[in-house]
Amino acid sequence: MHKSLRLAAIATVCAVAGGALYGAGAATAGQSTANSTHEPYNIGLLVKDIDTYYGTAADANGVYQASPTSPYAKDLARIDADAKRYIDRAARKAHRHGKKPAVVFDIDDTLLLSLDYEKRYNYTYNSTTWADYVNKADRPGVFGSAELVQYAQSEGVEVFYNSGLSEAQRTAAVENLKKIGADVNLDAAHMFLKDKANPPSYLSSCATAGTWNCTTVQYKSGTRKHIEQDLGYDVVANFGDQYSDLDGGYADRTYKLPNPTYFVS
Repeated sequence: MHKSLRLAAIATVCAVAGGALYGAGAATAGQSTANSTHEPYNIGLLVKDIDTYYGTAADANGVYQASPTSPYAKDLARIDADAKRYIDRAARKAHRHGKKPAVVFDIDDTLLLSLDYEKRYNYTYNSTTWADYVNKADRPGVFGSAELVQYAQSEGVEVFYNSGLSEAQRTAAVENLKKIGADVNLDAAHMFLKDKANPPSYLSSCATAGTWNCTTVQYKSGTRKHIEQDLGYDVVANFGDQYSDLDGGYADRTYKLPNPTYFVS
């Protein structure tokens, strides 16, 4: 996945200092001091705040992990609890009306945590190092993510994945999701990845064979539109760590998961 990596200073300050819950309808996108006459937030302090928020620590193998007692974990627990209550209600309503409910999950930092990569490369992005990292298929799960996937399936809700990972990274993504216990609908009919060489026809307005001009919002909303209009599902909830995962419609409710380490427009 090509990521536009930028430190989200304001979002982090809100999350750490204010204990803000990143949930459905949160509105922190676009908040920046870049055009302000005030001195921007200090990057050294920002990194410390990020470490505090995640409770970052290296394990015995030198891999940076988030703490299960961190503010990050607590924010996720609140989001997951709300999402489970909502999925339960939405599933029962959809089934009563003869509809097919579905949920859509982003993968990077929605299901699989990339904190170790961000720390090791000082919150920068390189396509080669990122591909190597993804292909190791050894990322830990975002706290509660596998359980939420399993819960949706248990409620009779179809699970789909809508990721910026490339088609070449499919095998690694499937292997990694199995490792964390999100072993639900990991086939090509349910896991949508970027295929720039042969994009699907439903993205023809922005992508043709060998030519990819889709923005993240166009790609992800276009895929959700396909799930609803072509496959016949009602996307009751859409989960992502970026606003670009969520914008563009074709979901009854959106859940923004916290990610103060990069921003994808």
